[in-house]
Amino acid sequence: MRSPSCNRAAPAEHARRRPSPLAAAALAASLALLAAPPTRADRQEDPGLRAVVEEAIATTRCDGHDDRFGEEVFFKLQEPRLRRIVSDPGQRVEILRHVYCESHAVVARYRERDRFELHLTPELVLAVIDVESRFDRYAVSRAGAVGLMQVMPFWPRRLGVDNRLFGSVDFNIRLGCEILGYYMRAERNDYRRALARYNGSTGRREYPDLVLTRLSSRWRG
Repeated sequence: MRSPSCNRAAPAEHARRRPSPLAAAALAASLALLAAPPTRADRQEDPGLRAVVEEAIATTRCDGHDDRFGEEVFFKLQEPRLRRIVSDPGQRVEILRHVYCESHAVVARYRERDRFELHLTPELVLAVIDVESRFDRYAVSRAGAVGLMQVMPFWPRRLGVDNRLFGSVDFNIRLGCEILGYYMRAERNDYRRALARYNGSTGRREYPDLVLTRLSSRWRG
């Protein structure tokens, strides 16, 4: 039979060994940070994007492209869907034309230059525009991102380009496709990681899930 003194000592010893709830929480948070993958440049801030954006500014490539049949099929499928959101028929034609052309131009360049088959489809671009701006060409976010694909506002300042150019339908879609294509190439066609970097939500699934859900439910070809 243990003495009373032994019974009193055991709880005290146990208390000294157990960390406080606050210390345990701090330890868990530190371990989580150590286990987390390193963050990467996102929200259109990657240094390598400058050359991509400069090339897009210097390029006009949607005049006279030769894939008229593919564009017509895409238009026939997507125009009725877009009609529910964009009432102006001329603007629907303009958006769909540039989404199709610019996305295919980015894919063609990566195929020819890098021998890399980029999975940037016009349907994915439509889903991104749907989530980013709801097809409002004049949309401006709280962070200052502008236009259909919400191009970040620091690009006009860095490149010496008139801000109004970034709000135009053709130019905004061109830059958005270039930036998204850049991230998809960097992430080896991992849609979720590329979309998170485009949106500035690396490590979180809400935005990629929203875009991919919108793609499958509304814009899938």
